[in-house]
Amino acid sequence: MVVGDASLDIDTLVIGAGPGGYAAAIRAAQLGQSVLCVDRQYVGGVCLNVGCIPSKALISAAHQYESIAHAADMGIEAGEPKVHWDKVQEFKNGVVKKLTGGVGQLLKGNKVQFFSGEVMFINENEARVFNDQEAPRYRFKNCIIATGSRPIELKAFPYGGRIISSTEALSLPELPKSMIVIGGGYIGVELGQMYSKFGTQVTVIEGSDTILPGFDTDMSRLVTKKLKDKNVEIHTNAMAKSAEQTDKDVTLTYEVNGEQKTVTADYLLVTVGRRPNTDGELGLDLINIKMNERGYIEVDDQCRTNIPHIYAIGDIIAGPALAHKATYEAKVAAEALAGMPSKIDYKSIPLVVFADPECASVGYSEKEAKEKGYNVKIGRFPFNINGRALSLNATDGFVKIISDADTGLILGTQIAGAEASNMIAELGLAIEMGATMEDLALTIHGHPTLGEIVMEAAEVGLGHPIHTIVK
Repeated sequence: MVVGDASLDIDTLVIGAGPGGYAAAIRAAQLGQSVLCVDRQYVGGVCLNVGCIPSKALISAAHQYESIAHAADMGIEAGEPKVHWDKVQEFKNGVVKKLTGGVGQLLKGNKVQFFSGEVMFINENEARVFNDQEAPRYRFKNCIIATGSRPIELKAFPYGGRIISSTEALSLPELPKSMIVIGGGYIGVELGQMYSKFGTQVTVIEGSDTILPGFDTDMSRLVTKKLKDKNVEIHTNAMAKSAEQTDKDVTLTYEVNGEQKTVTADYLLVTVGRRPNTDGELGLDLINIKMNERGYIEVDDQCRTNIPHIYAIGDIIAGPALAHKATYEAKVAAEALAGMPSKIDYKSIPLVVFADPECASVGYSEKEAKEKGYNVKIGRFPFNINGRALSLNATDGFVKIISDADTGLILGTQIAGAEASNMIAELGLAIEMGATMEDLALTIHGHPTLGEIVMEAAEVGLGHPIHTIVK
């Protein structure tokens, strides 16, 4: 408890303890800064507590359940699998608890002070941190804002009861028999497909002409097929209009091609994007932090705001709301405030959807590369003639490598298929290191592995593949 209103001095104040915030706090401390990290909810932020980690735990559980159900395909009699939803939730919560506890230990081990509460700026160099017990005032030399984002709430579909956001979808008290998903982006697809594997009847309402808008069309086509194989109903070019709920279910009215339709389910999950946490009582307006019309803080290539000693990272600045983007920006900002020349460069940031099959992309798409004026050459190889994919019974997918025909430089890659989320790292490194199609083809990959598909795709791009015929 601070007596009176005297300010405590620190080098760096970090607001937010998510993947961006805690990484920024740790890196700043490693560089000799005295650091205070503040979060109003929990260590680990949305990602570790109600986002990427718990969702992937549930997705993994659903995949295991589906694998057992199809064990007979490999000659294994497994019996009829059963889902004990309370145990599934225990597994998910255990993963979350282990990781958040680990982050807490990392902060402590790096001598980062942690305060559970809110922050309110007093001026450009002072802030009040407060909770129900105390309200100390701190004077800081530098500040990194990493307050993250929250699900967008539509006026027509306010959260509560049977209308839920992705947060509530991760901790439902029971496994629903049916669910409607508004939004066919990566969050809606991941959660919708997870529930469908557990046996929930899922209906997806998407406003554009395809699910996973913005991703490679071949990727969205593969995922669409998998969803339909699980009896998921997908309505594209559809606009959700209104919803009526009871204590047992919810009925959605939507419109397709001018025709109004209705569908009823146990829950209505709304996944139409996320909103930056730059409003509220933080007081950014009081210190005149520059933001755009959508509430995103404007920064330079070192994540510095218009106030030179205040930085912003993660979901509150432009770009995709990705945990790994926030972590990357965190290290840049912490190093910049310590006087290092670090700058952001997003050319090799991967995008990953943990759908079935997994989809991952890094660098330019074919369309983007052509729009940039490159003479594009493509190398593409399917999963269904790869030995490891066949032995895993996971033959849906492909690797597509985009290169500059004049220099051979790798410009981008799209991977759809088993382990795409892991395989994309090799291609990210290739782009970062300025590798060519020939470099990938000459890299010896272990056999039999899914990684060989990358080598084979490069060989196709060069015109001399071993395991397929180029026509």
